[in-house]
Amino acid sequence: FWLMFALIGGLGDASAATSPVSLTPPVLGWLAAQTNIQTWSAGFVQTRKLKSLTEPLTTTGQVWFQAPDLFRWELGQPPQTIAVRTTSDLLIFYPRLKRVERFPLNTAEIGPWRDALAMLDAGFPRSEAELMARYHVLSQTVSNGTCELVLQPAAAGARRMMRRITIDFDTISFVLRGTELEFADGSTMRNDFQHIALNPKLDARLFAPAIPGDYQLVEPLKSR
Repeated sequence: FWLMFALIGGLGDASAATSPVSLTPPVLGWLAAQTNIQTWSAGFVQTRKLKSLTEPLTTTGQVWFQAPDLFRWELGQPPQTIAVRTTSDLLIFYPRLKRVERFPLNTAEIGPWRDALAMLDAGFPRSEAELMARYHVLSQTVSNGTCELVLQPAAAGARRMMRRITIDFDTISFVLRGTELEFADGSTMRNDFQHIALNPKLDARLFAPAIPGDYQLVEPLKSR
């Protein structure tokens, strides 16, 4: 997901009309199960495929989610990048550089970012209406007990950055198994989840991290 932040700046929020799609029973069951999720955590293996590289890049990490929209992603062990959506900001920490970027969520400048931020919690829509408002459904297929749901961002600006999002979930337990983002340049970023915990008790400090005193704080939107 980290590549997303470098590309968000040009997003718009115009939507394209499309014919409504009837959701299949597995997808409807998965959506119904989302209302039971208040917190969620998992380890993940992230695989990035870039046209400039012959071999994919693989990294492990950890993710935490708290409904409706708080998240924390840590990439690498020890973490090389940490992205946290708090109640008021998006914070991106770079521990090796002792740098943190802050993007306030309650200012006018954040408007073009909202569609991209919504993609970060694409695996946790709270209703059919929410899913259909954010995305166009391209396909819904089931194989070996896993449903693959392929979505296209509804916002035209978001589609210029990202072609599609694929969500994989178990058709019995409705547990999220993986997500894959396909970017406009043909590169992909896949997260395969493991050691999943449903509704664990999470420390509130996960989503309200203190900024160390020796870190450089940068607010990129103020420099635009």
